[in-house]
Amino acid sequence: MPTITFNAFSFLQKTLKEKNIPHKEAQMEIAENATPHTLMDKMGLDKTAVEAVFINGKVAPFDTVINDGDRVAFVPHGTPGPYRVFLGFKNPEKNR
Repeated sequence: MPTITFNAFSFLQKTLKEKNIPHKEAQMEIAENATPHTLMDKMGLDKTAVEAVFINGKVAPFDTVINDGDRVAFVPHGTPGPYRVFLGFKNPEKNR
């Protein structure tokens, strides 16, 4: 099974902590051909809970296949920051 490093940011940390799901530099096994949507389902996260996903430091569509060794991070809606446009997730609907 592929293994990834997972991080959650901002408000998602609290949500995942309440579910006893590791969320900071967590080593996690995932299914072959898993996507961010698959990972969200596995964590019990509603698809509206995550505004953007980063894979290996770059914003990626939610249907991107995650590979062994990838670094995956979820960013929730409402996370403030002046770099939202620069990072590429000012309009996440185009990535879903």
